[in-house]
Amino acid sequence: MKKMELTAPCHFGLEAVLKREIEDLGYEITEVADGRVTFLGDGEALCRANICLRTAERILVKVGSFHAETFEELFQGTRAISWEEYIPKDGKFWVAKAASVKSKLFSPSDIQSVMKKAMVERLKEAYHISWFPEEGASFPMRVFLMKDQVTVGLDTTGESLHKRGYRKLVAQAPIAENLAAALIMLTPWRKDRILVDPFCGSGTFPIEAAMMAANMAPGMKRGFIAEGWGHVASGTLWKDAREEAEELVDLSVKPDIQGYDIDDHMVSIARENAKKAGVAQLIHFQRRELQELSHPKKYGFIITNPPYGERLHDKEQMPALYQMIGERFRSLDSWSMYLISAYENAERDIGRKADKNRKIYNGMMKAYYYQFLGPRPPRRENVP
Repeated sequence: MKKMELTAPCHFGLEAVLKREIEDLGYEITEVADGRVTFLGDGEALCRANICLRTAERILVKVGSFHAETFEELFQGTRAISWEEYIPKDGKFWVAKAASVKSKLFSPSDIQSVMKKAMVERLKEAYHISWFPEEGASFPMRVFLMKDQVTVGLDTTGESLHKRGYRKLVAQAPIAENLAAALIMLTPWRKDRILVDPFCGSGTFPIEAAMMAANMAPGMKRGFIAEGWGHVASGTLWKDAREEAEELVDLSVKPDIQGYDIDDHMVSIARENAKKAGVAQLIHFQRRELQELSHPKKYGFIITNPPYGERLHDKEQMPALYQMIGERFRSLDSWSMYLISAYENAERDIGRKADKNRKIYNGMMKAYYYQFLGPRPPRRENVP
C-alpha cells in the first residue's frame, strides 16, 4: 500500500500525548510541531488513526508543501500538486480553512480563492474538461502558512474528531472530548484507580475515562468524510479497522469512576451521554454538593473542569468555591488533583501551589492545568 504523510492537529501543548498515541498504534513520527504531529502511514493507518486516536482533532493527508510570498507563488505552488491522484472528475473540492502565522500572505479568504482557482486549472488539464459538476464525494482542503512555508492537507475526517457521537446534550461550558482525554492521559490515572469529577457537567471526563478503561476506540460510532474515497482508503479497510477496534473493547472491567454535579438536570444529561457512549454501567453519576465530596479509599484522583468565573456575575463566588475545592482536597488522604481553570487566583484560593502547571487553550480561552500530586500507592506484593 502507498505510504502517505499524515498530519494530526491537536490542542497546543498536548503534542507529546498525541505523539505517544500514534507511536502506540505503530506508526513512525516524522515531525512534531506546535499543534500538530506528522507521521507515515498507508490507507489502513488513515482509517485506524481516525477511529482510534483520542487526542487528535482530525487526520490530514499532507499533499504538498512549498514556499510562497506572493499570490502568484501560491497559485503556482498549488497548481504543481498532483490533485488528480486524490480528486476524481466528479469530486467536490474546496479550501475549508486557511491559517497564516508570520507570513506575507495572511488573508484567509484570498488564500482560499487563489488555491481553488489553481486546483481547477490543474484538474482541467488532467481530466481534459473545462467544467466540474462537483456532485461526488467531498474533498475539503486545509492550508497552513508558517513563515511563508505553505503546507496543504486533505481533510479525511470531516467533523472534528472531538465529536465522538455520544454527547448529544451538553453543559453550559463543556470541555472538548479530545481535550478531556488528553488531560486524563497527562495523569498517572489507570483503570484500577479511583477517579472523581465533582463538576462533571455533561459527563465528559468520566465518560472519556470509562472509554479508556474499557479500551473503547473513540471513533467507533461515527462516520468520516474519507469513507467516500475508495481510491485512497477502501471500504474494506474501514470495515477491518472498525472490527479490530470492536474486538479490543472489554466491558467486563469494573472501574471506580464517579461524576457529581449540583444540578439534577445535568446529572440526567451525563447519564444519557454515558448511555449513548456505551459506558453507563462503568460510571456512577449522582447529584452531590462540593462540600459533600469525600471518599473512604486512598490514592484516588480528582480530575475536573470547575467554573472559571468568566461571567461577570459569577466572579464574586470564585474565591469561596476554590477555597472549598482546597478544603475538600485536603480531606482526601493521599489523593491527587488535576484541574483545568482560567481563574487567575486558583492556587491562592485552593491554598496550595500546584506541583506542576501547564498552559492549555480551552477553545479560545487561555487556561492552566493545575497538577497537585499525591503520594504513589505502595507496590502490591505478587500473590502466588
